[in-house]
Amino acid sequence: MTSPAATKPLVIVSGLSGSGKSTALNILEDMGLFCVDNLPAAMAPDLVDLFFRSSADAYAGLAVGMDLRQPTLAQQWQDILSQLHPAPTVLFLEASTPALLRRYATTRRPHPLGSATAGLEQAIETERALLATIREGAHLVIDTTQYSIHDLRRAIQSRWETLSAAPQGMRLHLITFGFKHAVPAEADTIVDVRFLPNPYFEPSLRPGTGQDPEVASYVLDTPAGQAFLPKFMDFLDTIIPLLEAEGRFRFTLALGCTGGRHRSVAVAERVAAHFRAQGRTVTVEHRHWTLP
Repeated sequence: MTSPAATKPLVIVSGLSGSGKSTALNILEDMGLFCVDNLPAAMAPDLVDLFFRSSADAYAGLAVGMDLRQPTLAQQWQDILSQLHPAPTVLFLEASTPALLRRYATTRRPHPLGSATAGLEQAIETERALLATIREGAHLVIDTTQYSIHDLRRAIQSRWETLSAAPQGMRLHLITFGFKHAVPAEADTIVDVRFLPNPYFEPSLRPGTGQDPEVASYVLDTPAGQAFLPKFMDFLDTIIPLLEAEGRFRFTLALGCTGGRHRSVAVAERVAAHFRAQGRTVTVEHRHWTLP
């Protein structure tokens, strides 16, 4: 009987230096794979065996980056592949020589085959020739010449669709805060809810928080709250699938009021309940609600 671990992918990421291999590994890591870059080829069989025997349950699979930072990779390639179980899927990335020249001019990093006698363009063409056999046998070849990071993410997600289509989809992280304290720098979107009724001015409600039913009702069960909340939910219901389509794994929404105790908390809790009811993964951080 096949074990669940045996059905998980083993991906080898290779290709030309500067073509996006590190970005591809980051994308695979975001998709839940355990990723190792620049692994010596001779160590690959032991690593793969160890991973699938002892660690596979905690990850969606294993991805290994191997390229010509190991000068003997091309000579060892076929022998190494024959020792890997399960059989790997080889992802090969490349780009045009002008594109690679522009990228190296931007990063100012040395090419692994560069030397005092070989210029950058010559090093790129030498690497292209040395990796030709690996490219020919690759299961997926991606030319990133015209690709943005988002294009590359979509291409990789479409190949491993069963991993990128996890039931919980994109993670939604909600932060509540008080404008009198600090605005969260990590937020993707900030919404000011200070137009809603403020329980601070009701002595009986002031000690509570937006998690208390009577406080939440004071904020949301009012003409302002009832006008705002359905439209706000519609807005979020519209943009979140669009963000997912762009390959986003996490969206951080910050909701602010004066002190971060009443209005922002009430709205965040209602938003969290709305998306949890859809089966989404939602985390909530009330940043300032205990501050004076």
